[in-house]
Amino acid sequence: MAIAWTPDLSVGVENIDEQHKIWFEKANELFEAGKQQRAKEYINTMIDFLDEYTKKHFSDEESYMEEIGYPELDAQKKAHASFINDLAKLKKDYNDGGGNLLVILNANKMVINWLTNHIRHMDKKIGDYVKTL
Repeated sequence: MAIAWTPDLSVGVENIDEQHKIWFEKANELFEAGKQQRAKEYINTMIDFLDEYTKKHFSDEESYMEEIGYPELDAQKKAHASFINDLAKLKKDYNDGGGNLLVILNANKMVINWLTNHIRHMDKKIGDYVKTL
């Protein structure tokens, strides 16, 4: 199942939207690599990139929310921390399973659901808040 950013996922804050687009693109590359049964080292490199990019994106997003005085910052931080833990568990499960590609393929749905739900139900509120400033 491919994952793609679509205009209905726009938060309305250019920097956040651009980072979301890259996140979707890189997540999709990881899942495609899993489907193509690429080398374990390649998959690990992709997971590492996704992990680092996610942390950078969340940090940027949280800094922006602090800057604008966003009232739901704490809820966002908790959701972000939870997802970072989920990514760490994904990597651990993948490595503990000896590079079991099924772990990557099964994680696809979890990541898609989390990301699209998070954007639709939490991040879009950032854009709504910005419009009131």
